[in-house]
Parts: sequence; structure tokens; C-alpha cells
Amino acid sequence: MDKEKNIPIEDGNEELNEAQAAENTTEEGLTEENTTEMETETSENEAETDSEKDPLDTALDEILKLKDQLLRTVAEFENYKKRTLKEKAELILNGGEKTVAAILPVLDDFERALADNHTDDPQAIKDGMELIFKKFTKTLEGLGVHKIETDGQDFNVDFHEAVAMVPGMGDDKKGKVIDCVQTGYTLNDKVIRHAKVAVGQ
Repeated sequence: MDKEKNIPIEDGNEELNEAQAAENTTEEGLTEENTTEMETETSENEAETDSEKDPLDTALDEILKLKDQLLRTVAEFENYKKRTLKEKAELILNGGEKTVAAILPVLDDFERALADNHTDDPQAIKDGMELIFKKFTKTLEGLGVHKIETDGQDFNVDFHEAVAMVPGMGDDKKGKVIDCVQTGYTLNDKVIRHAKVAVGQ
């Protein structure tokens, strides 16, 4: 009798165990599914967050890049200004170096002429002075300095300065340069000194 009673109890226990195992398996399956769903949602949220941050990060990177370029440009401009001011100061101080260097040989000729005591011939002295004058004129022309022509020229306020009006010179001399009181010069086609002239009236 007892044996017969034990058998159903054992069978009942087995059924209970199987039912519990099935429930556990179902719960584990549900737990795994829930975990997978949560991971998927988290990944999607992270992807959405990353996609939302990308434009901002890109904009910030671009701002930093532009700021760096601006700072470099400002620094380069400041260096350029300093360099330009330095060059300008040097040009003001030493701008006449080329001119002086070109004139020094003429000065040497004057010194030699004055130191020459071997002749008292006025013509030889005059010829020597003319040679030095021609050399000096050629040197000035090499520097861009040219004499303003006045002989027989029409009076031109751009090049001439009238210091006297000469009446009674006739119609053909009216408005023309009669005499040059002081020679005028141009430097690279720019008037640096007007020729002072007498003009026919």
C-alpha cells in the first residue's frame, strides 16, 4: 500500500520539478530577450546621441581651426607691420646711400684737381673742370636726374616758374622762355625743382 502511495507522489514531484524547470527556462528566455532588447535600445540611443553630437563636434572643430588660422594671420600681419616699419626707417636713414656712393668718384676728381699744383694754365684748369662737370652730369643721369630744357620752350607751369616777364619781345616770343635764371631738374620724370625762367610778354 505504501509503495503504491509513494509512486504517485514521486510522479507528482517529477511533474512539479519539470514544471518548475519549464518556468525557469521561460523566465531565463524572457530575461535574455529583455536584456537583448535593452542592449539594442541602448545601442540605438547611443547611435542617436552620437549622430546628434556629430554636427556640434564638427562645428566646434571648425571653430577651433578658424580661430587658429585667425591667430596665425594676425601674428603674421603684426610681423609684417614691424618689418615694414623697420625697412622704412632704414630707407629714411640710408636712402641716399646709392646717390652718395655714385657721387664719391666725382668728389675724388675734385680733390685731385685741387691737389694738382703742376700747372697754372687757366685753359687746362677749365678743361679739367669741364671733364668733372660732364662726369657729374652723367652720374646724375644714371640716378634718374635730368635737366629741364628751357631754350626756346613754351612756358609750362608743370616745369617752369616765371620770375620775370619781358615785354616787347614780339609775337613770336610771347609765352616762350626767354632766359633761364636757375636750372630745373626732374627725378624719374618727377619735378624736384622747377626751372626759374623769364617769359616773353
